[in-house]
Amino acid sequence: MNDSNGPRSVSQRDLPVLGEPRPERADARRNRLKVLEAADRLFAERGVKNISLDAIAAEAGVGKGTVFRRFGDRAGLAVALLDERERELQERILTGPPPLGPGAPAVDRLTAFVDAYLELLDRHVELFIDSENASDGARYRIGSYWLWHRHVVLLVEEARPELDAAYVAHAVLAPLAADLHQALRSEGFDLDRMRTGLKSVVELLLRRP
Repeated sequence: MNDSNGPRSVSQRDLPVLGEPRPERADARRNRLKVLEAADRLFAERGVKNISLDAIAAEAGVGKGTVFRRFGDRAGLAVALLDERERELQERILTGPPPLGPGAPAVDRLTAFVDAYLELLDRHVELFIDSENASDGARYRIGSYWLWHRHVVLLVEEARPELDAAYVAHAVLAPLAADLHQALRSEGFDLDRMRTGLKSVVELLLRRP
């Protein structure tokens, strides 16, 4: 279907928007992004539990009070960082270049998505672990899981409309659980091996015989 802005992909029409941010002043946004980038660097270098708000504030070049007022504590900052990175991934899905963005065949888009998500998960696995294991079944109650599920459903429906897209989408996302990823990493699986395995799953499920 076309609209006044030209053709749009299925995902552009139907993918819900993750966590619409509240409007903020330009200086507040700059400070927020500085803090998030500083937290990202320090969490990656030393681990989430080994970093204090003082260290993050110093790395960002802002006062500790600025960090505390905006995020509350380290846990709040970690949640905000994960939310920001997931929103960035969604933006790339909706408006970025193919194959992750619109314009590529569904199978190629799905392969690009699991690649991109795997990289995000690998960098922030501690944050994902906390988010997905806050309580029993937490992974399947948070909005971001259902956002990604909806994206995969739409691609499965496009590639193989005869399949049960809702179930197949869960099967595609299952290997991307944070606790499984962490366990595989501890057993010596490298990122390339996991990427190859996930691509094989997508190919087997969605390539027509």
